[in-house]
Amino acid sequence: MVYELYYWPGIQGRGEFVRLALEEAGADYVDVARREGGMDLLTAALDTEEYPSFAPPFLKAGEMTVGQVANILMYLGEQHGLAPRTDPGRLWAHQLQLTIADLVTEAHDTHHPIATSLYYEDQKPEALRRAADFVETRIPKFLGYFARILTNPEPRDFLVGDKLTYVDLSLFQVIEGLRYAFPKATQRMEREYPALTALRDRVAARPNIAAYLASDRRIPFNQNGVFRYYPELDQ
Repeated sequence: MVYELYYWPGIQGRGEFVRLALEEAGADYVDVARREGGMDLLTAALDTEEYPSFAPPFLKAGEMTVGQVANILMYLGEQHGLAPRTDPGRLWAHQLQLTIADLVTEAHDTHHPIATSLYYEDQKPEALRRAADFVETRIPKFLGYFARILTNPEPRDFLVGDKLTYVDLSLFQVIEGLRYAFPKATQRMEREYPALTALRDRVAARPNIAAYLASDRRIPFNQNGVFRYYPELDQ
């Protein structure tokens, strides 16, 4: 089976969390909207699916369509050995992924705190205040939480169990995104949470991920995605 991933072309965004899982699994997939005529297919799918998604990303797996990042990853994790086999383990991984989703939303809202329909320049004073709080209180709260999971009661290599899961891939992406959007703040905080940097490096070194990161399938970070770099927000 060849998966079909539906997400906006030209940005990593939330679709990147799904791409990383597909790449790590070595799964065959098509990034639909990056093909010629793909945007027409994406918009049509939003209108015609039996269970339509509110917004991309969504994934077609045969006759089934799955939407929402955490939901897609839970499905892929079960299909490709990227999730625990027990119900408590699967729910714990899903819980961590939902927490990552909260962090991603807060990161996005630093540059669009009022409305996504407005340009950043239309809400710059509010963005400055929102980003200051995000850097000072929210990033440390989230990163401290994940670092605690990796180190207590004793150091471990992965967040869930003794092997890599989709949650580790997603935390890798978050750290990469924070490094891009808030390089000064993230560098300071990574010194406080070396376990997170070690996890990031462990994921980056995995053969399938390393090959993906070096390929043209990996879209560079840019000013249209969830993580955006505005120097004035990086304090």
